[in-house]
Amino acid sequence: MRLLPLLLAATMTTAPVLLLGQTYQNGVDAYKAGDYEAAFEIFQPLATEGDSSAQWSLGVMYENGEGVPQDISRAIKWYRMAAEQGVATAQLNLALMYEYSKGGVPQDYAEAAKWYRMAAEQGSYVAQYFLGSMYEYGKGVAQDNAEAAKWYRMAAEQGVAGAQLILAKWYFSGRGVTQDYARSGKWYRLAAKQGDLSAMYRLSLMYWFGEGLAQNYMNAYILFNLVAAQEVESARDYRDMAAEKLTPDQLAEAQRLSSEWEVGEPLPLQGG
Repeated sequence: MRLLPLLLAATMTTAPVLLLGQTYQNGVDAYKAGDYEAAFEIFQPLATEGDSSAQWSLGVMYENGEGVPQDISRAIKWYRMAAEQGVATAQLNLALMYEYSKGGVPQDYAEAAKWYRMAAEQGSYVAQYFLGSMYEYGKGVAQDNAEAAKWYRMAAEQGVAGAQLILAKWYFSGRGVTQDYARSGKWYRLAAKQGDLSAMYRLSLMYWFGEGLAQNYMNAYILFNLVAAQEVESARDYRDMAAEKLTPDQLAEAQRLSSEWEVGEPLPLQGG
């Protein structure tokens, strides 16, 4: 995973190791400038001296072949050293390698779940989502929908649309949680706000049929119209049926609201 540009600054040690006048930040600067060879020469001695951020950085560079020939075994070596010092991103990278057998690494779901848990407990929303998936499908852990819902909820609360969508479905059906249509609608709204078409479509159906939510043809039209704009044929059919339920003024207003909405904004629905 090419996480380095996004995460280097966040994983810098608070007391950088000094060696030959170079610090971890010097390596970060070289990496950002595209001088991978220089970055590697700075990170390597720091990593050898025990700098966990430099260890993780070397793992990324070996995994991606940046400044060095790609070498998955060395990537794992450095990831593990950083992970054992508590670097969440290294724990996540290790977990992904073991789950998906990247670079010929033997697939090991139990090992993946172990590292996902460590990163998830430190607040990594990516690890929380994947750990939820491990529990949902019983990969490396005993299958447990309630435990899956727990980790999906943590990821959802940090804004992961995929986790929000899963929670919405589960609250609607009562899988792993107590059935709760209001919470289902809440999570569908949050995922839809991020532009998730599946969430928009399912929420529109709830408004159309009055399943779990008060029947509201205007809200249904707005959502069907948003989904139909993405070439979803069935949404177009429902949108046209919803239009027949609205007065001309309501239809004009619904068209205006859906046309002005942008991803990230609250959904333009009656009642919020």
